Amino acid sequence: MHSDSSQSQLPSTEAEQWDLVIEPRRHLLDVNLREIWAYRDLLWMFVKRDIVTIYKQTILGPIWFVVQPILTTLVYLLVFGRIAKIGTDGLPQVLFYLSGIVMWNYFAESFNKTSTTFRTNANIFGKVYFPRLIVPLSQVVSGLIKFCIQCGLFLVVWVYYLFRFDTLEPNIWMLSTLYLLLLMAGMGLGFGIIFSSLTTKYRDLTFLIQFGVQLAMYGTPVIYPMAVLSERAQQVMWWNPIAHVIEVFKYGFMGRGEASLAGLAYATLFTLIVLTCGVLIFNRTEQSFMDTV
Repeated sequence: MHSDSSQSQLPSTEAEQWDLVIEPRRHLLDVNLREIWAYRDLLWMFVKRDIVTIYKQTILGPIWFVVQPILTTLVYLLVFGRIAKIGTDGLPQVLFYLSGIVMWNYFAESFNKTSTTFRTNANIFGKVYFPRLIVPLSQVVSGLIKFCIQCGLFLVVWVYYLFRFDTLEPNIWMLSTLYLLLLMAGMGLGFGIIFSSLTTKYRDLTFLIQFGVQLAMYGTPVIYPMAVLSERAQQVMWWNPIAHVIEVFKYGFMGRGEASLAGLAYATLFTLIVLTCGVLIFNRTEQSFMDTV
């Protein structure tokens, strides 16, 4: 009888093998990138969710992604081109405005969506465990779909002007487009998760984000070229990392703008710093945000 009971005992804890061990984060630098990679399937599920949410209950679906930059370009043509008469450095106004809008929209979209990560996903975060960075990463990735559609519109207009007129001078800087997109994604994600972490305690910052992004656009050469600025203003503008990204994009496709390796190196360093600080602050905030959200 004694032998039967000994055989029915459960195996010891040491002998058990676990697929996943969830432990509390011990310090600020405890960022498990391998765990994020392991949850890549969940990332794609969130991306699909974001896409379906956008298309759901809409008549035109993804066509809205094309309508939005077209309407914005028309408004800029009227306000800044016809009324304010701001020059576009000899470039066709439609193409000039559209190039800036496409790049800026991706940054603004990434920033705005990731800045509400904790607030809009509090219910999920409180019930299920997964790497929290998956959510803002999925929003940045899903924004690429909108960017690709709008960039396709820009390329159609660009090809038209390229073969119809002689004002465009495309060059080798075009090859840096993917790198420029990566910089915009990094800055949008970095700033977004920093503000997402801050708004868990200071909710009134939420009201400033939309206004701040709009104001930042006017501080970036989206609707005006660097050439119209004074020398002093250009020196100040140099410290805006997004300005370098947009200027290189315009210079690569149209041959106008300020493209420099020094400016691109500065934008890269700035992106790395913002993204690193954002991940660390996000990592620290997720440990206790449920007590404040």
